[in-house]
Amino acid sequence: MTRFLIRRILYAIPVLLGVALITLWLFHVAGGDPVAVKLGKNPDPAEVEALRQQLGLHDSFFWQYLNFLKQLVTFDFGTSWSDNTPVRQIFARGLIPTLTVSLPAFTLGSLIAIALSLLVAMKRGTLIDRFTTAAAIAGISVSSLIYILVGQWLLADQWKLFPIWGYEYGPRAVYFVALPILIWIVLSVGTDVRYFRTVTLEEIGKDYVRTARAKGLSETRILFVHVLRNSAIPIITRLTIAIPFLFTGSFLLEIFFGIPGLGSTLYTAITSSDLPVVKAFTMLGAVLYVCFNILADLLYALVDPRIGLQ
Repeated sequence: MTRFLIRRILYAIPVLLGVALITLWLFHVAGGDPVAVKLGKNPDPAEVEALRQQLGLHDSFFWQYLNFLKQLVTFDFGTSWSDNTPVRQIFARGLIPTLTVSLPAFTLGSLIAIALSLLVAMKRGTLIDRFTTAAAIAGISVSSLIYILVGQWLLADQWKLFPIWGYEYGPRAVYFVALPILIWIVLSVGTDVRYFRTVTLEEIGKDYVRTARAKGLSETRILFVHVLRNSAIPIITRLTIAIPFLFTGSFLLEIFFGIPGLGSTLYTAITSSDLPVVKAFTMLGAVLYVCFNILADLLYALVDPRIGLQ
């Protein structure tokens, strides 16, 4: 286990170095002049020179790259160009609102999707299977903006079940995030049900399922003990790869519902060309993606002893 972790971490280092290099290069090529973005039109030449010195833009690309790597190692990406707030503080401020939306929505949505996929697999070919599959296809065919707008208009404005806009820290946060969580679940369940159903049906057609039936095991035990366990590898892959995107994947919901989370923070940083914030979020996503890929490999070995950590 220790050797495996060390080897995977060593493999991840060149990946992160490459992501940092490409990110910095793209900012130099497509990001424009950050001094012009920050100071606006017709700035004072002395202010331009001072700001370029402050931002380290007089350094060569190589030294800027090394400084970027130092920021990555220390998780200190400087201050925001928009309001001079430390990027670390901006991230900490938006983390709780984002997690109050994404974490329960992802957990509930995944559990509902797995349960429905097992149900339709057990009732395959019946009216329940056809109706659930058709509903899943119909659900993923509708734009996410339609769900957001209809949810705000019908459930919040007309029926007054939820607030349309805003967020409060503390226990009352549940009241403000309930509707975004509901919309997230509706958006994600359809895609997950189709994927998990396909995986489950593939396992149901294998020899060990026929052997279990021949031994007299119930369909429920076959599904939840044997089929679900043997379907765990692709399910783990899908879920673990989705987790890194929870930190920024709710930006549409956060923007439309006025939730001050990481998604809306990233959107504001992009629209205002706040490069330190954008760079920090880019590298955060890369680090999380690498870490959860390693976690997925470890979980493979836990759920299936036939898989060795090699």
